[in-house]
Amino acid sequence: MTVIAPEQITNCSESLQQQLCQIARRWSPLEELQDTAIAEVQLVRADAPSNFHSAVYEPCLCFVIQGSKTVLLGDKEIVYSGPSYMASALHLPVVGRVDHATPERPYLAVKIAVNPQEVAGLILELGDRAPAAGSDAICPEMDCGLKSAPMDERMQGALYRLLSLLDAPEDIKELAPLARRELIYRALMGAMGLHMCRFAASDSQANRIARVIYALKEQYAQPLKIRELAAAVNMSESTLYHNFRQVTRMSPLQYQKKLRLHEARRLMLAEGLEAATASYRVGYESPSHFSREYSRMFGAPPRADVSQLRGVTLAIETA
Repeated sequence: MTVIAPEQITNCSESLQQQLCQIARRWSPLEELQDTAIAEVQLVRADAPSNFHSAVYEPCLCFVIQGSKTVLLGDKEIVYSGPSYMASALHLPVVGRVDHATPERPYLAVKIAVNPQEVAGLILELGDRAPAAGSDAICPEMDCGLKSAPMDERMQGALYRLLSLLDAPEDIKELAPLARRELIYRALMGAMGLHMCRFAASDSQANRIARVIYALKEQYAQPLKIRELAAAVNMSESTLYHNFRQVTRMSPLQYQKKLRLHEARRLMLAEGLEAATASYRVGYESPSHFSREYSRMFGAPPRADVSQLRGVTLAIETA
C-alpha cells in the first residue's frame, strides 16, 4: 500500500495549479471574457485590478485559477481567490471587480454554463448518494443564490482534464461532455452539494424561487404582479417576498429593475437603439426616469456609458 504524505499532496496540487495557469493563460490572450472551442466554456483574464462592474450571472460554475475577485449580490459580499470556485444557481444581477491581478500573475478564471436540468438529472441518477437538501431548507447560510468553496485536488484535476482538451481539438466532441459532467459531479459531491440540490429539488422553497426568477427573466418588460407569481408557486405573497430576498438579497421589484437596465444596456450597445427606444422596449414609461435609474446603476447616463463601452471594445479589437 502506498501512503501519500501531506507534503506530497501539496506539491502535487501546486504542480496542477501551475499547469492550469499555463493552459488558461495560453488560451486567453485578451483581457476579456473569451469563448473557447468547447461549447459553454469561457475563459476570463485580467492583467490589473478593475473597478466594480454590473453583470447578470447565469446558472454556472466559475473557477478562479489565479488572482481574486469580489462579488456583491445585494448586500452580500463574496470574496473568492484561486484556487476556488463559485456556483450560481440562478440568473442573478451582481456587481463584481477583480481585486488582485498583474501582467505577470493575471487573474485567470473559467466559466462553465450549467443547465439546471442537467444538475437535476445527475441528482436523479445518483439516487441515495446525492446530498439530501430537504424540502424546507431555504438558504440557512444566507448566500443561497451564490456560494463559493475552495477547489480540492480532485476538482482541479477535473478542470485540468477539461481545459487540456483545448490542446487536442480532435477529442473535444467525445470527451468534453464527460469532463463537464465530472466537474458538475465533483461540485455535487463536494462543498456545493446541498447548495445545488436545494435548487434542483422540485418541492423545495429554493426551487420555487428559482421558478419565480425564471418568470421574471422571461417577462421583465411586463408590470410586476406579485400575487400571480406567488399563486403560480403556491406561496403567500409575504412568504414569496421573504424567500426571494433570502436567495437574491433584493426584492422582486429591485431584481426586475436590474434585469431591465441590463437588457436596455445590451440593446443600446449591440443593436444601436437610442436610450428612449431601449427604455420603452424594456418596460419603462418615462425616458427621464429610465435615465436616472440607469445613471444610478452604471455610474453614467446611457449615452455616455454606451460610448465608453464602445470605446473600450474598439481599443481591444484594434490592440
